[in-house]
Amino acid sequence: MPDHDRDAENQPLLPQQAPKAQKGRGAVSNLQGRYEVHARENFDDGWTHADGETDADQAPAWKTQVIDERAKSILSRNASPDIPFGVSLNPYRGCEHGCIYCFARPSHSYLGLSPGLDFESRIFAKVNAPELLRQELAKASYVPEPIALGVNTDAYQPCERELRLTRRVLEVLHECEHPVALITKSSLIERDIDLLAAMAAKRQAIAAVTITTLDPAVARTLEPRAAAPARRLRTIRTLTDAGIPVGVSIAPVIPFVTEPDLERILAAVAEAGAVSAGYIVLRLPWEVSPLFQQWLQAHFPDRAQRVMNRMRDMRGGKEYDAGFGTRMRGEGIWADLIRQRFEKAAERLGIGARMGGFKTLDASRFRRPLIVPAGVGKAGNSSGQLDLF
Repeated sequence: MPDHDRDAENQPLLPQQAPKAQKGRGAVSNLQGRYEVHARENFDDGWTHADGETDADQAPAWKTQVIDERAKSILSRNASPDIPFGVSLNPYRGCEHGCIYCFARPSHSYLGLSPGLDFESRIFAKVNAPELLRQELAKASYVPEPIALGVNTDAYQPCERELRLTRRVLEVLHECEHPVALITKSSLIERDIDLLAAMAAKRQAIAAVTITTLDPAVARTLEPRAAAPARRLRTIRTLTDAGIPVGVSIAPVIPFVTEPDLERILAAVAEAGAVSAGYIVLRLPWEVSPLFQQWLQAHFPDRAQRVMNRMRDMRGGKEYDAGFGTRMRGEGIWADLIRQRFEKAAERLGIGARMGGFKTLDASRFRRPLIVPAGVGKAGNSSGQLDLF
């Protein structure tokens, strides 16, 4: 091999292959997780096809795999002072919506998978979620408080249309008159209006819709398999007309990408009937930071450095600050300007500037579910009448 192809330590000097955007996916690479043992790196080996494409260009598209998982527990608890809920439930791990900024991406590293393309193409469905919830609510020690549904990964992502795990979880909560709050980017939530409207009438259900931008072109790359912005606005109106209180999460606010839309989003959601709104500045924990920067280089190379410089301005010179409070809003002059813009627009539009709907939910009517012992109504009950319970 000629000397110019390798350095003194016999390492290849071939140029690294720049990641390219994939249609319908948010991540532009399958960046390895921080717990993986073996390091992998793509590079251009110089071979091209007759049409000028490389092997990477001709690689098959990533297909979504939905993997059944039997979870051991289903309710997660937290005591974070900057989060309005204490209990959450997520029927799925991974999310096909593919939002590049998703703070849950690093959780796939615990599975030995990539927070990149794996996170949005290898989805784990907790197929026993409704049964586990029923068992949890039936415990004598259980104290009811509002459950946040779908805060880690979207409970209404595409596979929910067939699996209906979220629907079955809501049926348990409806039966037990247990309060719930949902957050989603999907119009599929409209399917469950029959349950949610009945619960909302008793102050047992609220919903939040996340809107990051009103620009459909940006949304297609930022959150490629979520509902289009206009469709989400229609969902807000549909839920509102059904009597379900709807808040809006403007998240994340990305400087020079979605941040210019801030006032327009507030005006649009107010017109659609939202009763409250909140915002979160872009968070870049763990592997989210390199994945997001790859996305910037692929879609906004002209402003990539400017975006990251502004993020560091709001994070004390770092790419991310995990401190309670500041992790959601940032700090410094730019963070303060965003806060002022949001508050002034919300006040002008008459929309609540806080996502405080949890405090309005009523748990006083809660009743424990009946659990039928295994076999009753089958071998142990010839009439089968107890199967009704």
